[in-house]
Amino acid sequence: MAFTLYALLQASLLFVNAVAVLHEERFLRQVGWGNDQGIGGFGEEPGIKAQLTNLIRSIRTVMRVPLIALNSITIILLLLFG
Repeated sequence: MAFTLYALLQASLLFVNAVAVLHEERFLRQVGWGNDQGIGGFGEEPGIKAQLTNLIRSIRTVMRVPLIALNSITIILLLLFG
């Protein structure tokens, strides 16, 4: 399999799908990345863990509908062109 732009796009779609299905109560809280973990004071820079949990939460919120469309298009392309 050659490394193409389509393969790169498909890999990034799979990664975003993996982030989107992470369940906060089942998985993230057991690892220590729950809602209450990243609370800082006023004016403090959030740490890496808080930034990653915000990124995961944002991906789950914003990318829900576009992921359905992108996954459907990818499945149709794979069925048509193999």
